[in-house]
Amino acid sequence: MDAGAAPYATLSPDLILDAVAAAGHEPDGRMLALGSYENRVYQVGIEDAKPLIAKFYRPGRWSDAAIDEEHDFALELARAELPVVAPMVINGQTLLEHAGFRFSLYPRQGGRSPELESAENLAWMGRLLARIHGVGSRAAFHERGSIDVDTFVHEPSRAVLGSNLLPATLRPRYADLTERLADLLDQRLQACAPIRHIRLHGDCHRGNVLWTDAGPHFVDLDDARMGPAVQDLWMLASTPASLDSLLEGYAEFRDFDFAELALIEPLRIMRQVHWAGWVALRWHDPAFPLAFAHLGEARWWEEHCNDLATAIDLLRESVD
Repeated sequence: MDAGAAPYATLSPDLILDAVAAAGHEPDGRMLALGSYENRVYQVGIEDAKPLIAKFYRPGRWSDAAIDEEHDFALELARAELPVVAPMVINGQTLLEHAGFRFSLYPRQGGRSPELESAENLAWMGRLLARIHGVGSRAAFHERGSIDVDTFVHEPSRAVLGSNLLPATLRPRYADLTERLADLLDQRLQACAPIRHIRLHGDCHRGNVLWTDAGPHFVDLDDARMGPAVQDLWMLASTPASLDSLLEGYAEFRDFDFAELALIEPLRIMRQVHWAGWVALRWHDPAFPLAFAHLGEARWWEEHCNDLATAIDLLRESVD
């Protein structure tokens, strides 16, 4: 399997069904691809049982030990009766292998997109995140890394500069902007220190929350890392008032360090740089040019550079 050129080229429907069968479940032949770019995720029908979710991990992204840490965290949260979809334990393992692919199985838990315009719903989310962070603060990840400038700015900017997506005319400007941005971000993070890092969901936006009549549940801990608690809050809050509602609920179960609010803008721009680098790094995967065709246009990179320049001005003002 040529994981570099086309990591999922041999992940055929038959292989997926065979993998689920090898894990002890009898597929009924029904299969539905679910939205996922980094990994491949499928709903698989099971004979005389509820469907399962099969998640096939991108080759080379996480080590086995890092995936095990994610799974252990999810199981720890589930044991604490938190609404997190955790992997199934099969013969004492959650990380399985079939025909060269690593995968895991999950119970299917549906739901709808959360309505986060409601102060009541936001407070509910805040209470749950506080409890998740309470569990997350009990131990540390050792294999999954942290939300930091190296991982979220230096590495992705190198991926962009090493790709053909960035127009040659913009390369000097992009390199200069990301270098200056990294320096300013380092200064901001140092100014906010010490900030406690805990185990986080890491990618806590509304797309990773499903809501049912019983309330919300969290899915997809694939980006779980060490980081500040505010990382799991700011993406759910579209306005200052919504952030206040989240924090109101959060405070019912856990103290929040309000010094972390100064990290929201740095985290926001770090996410933007990381996202562009992620797409550049994955451009060889046929799914990415189809989904993100606009990144193949010079205009998008011009706007991205303009956004970085604006962020630098804002950070410089705050540092000064």
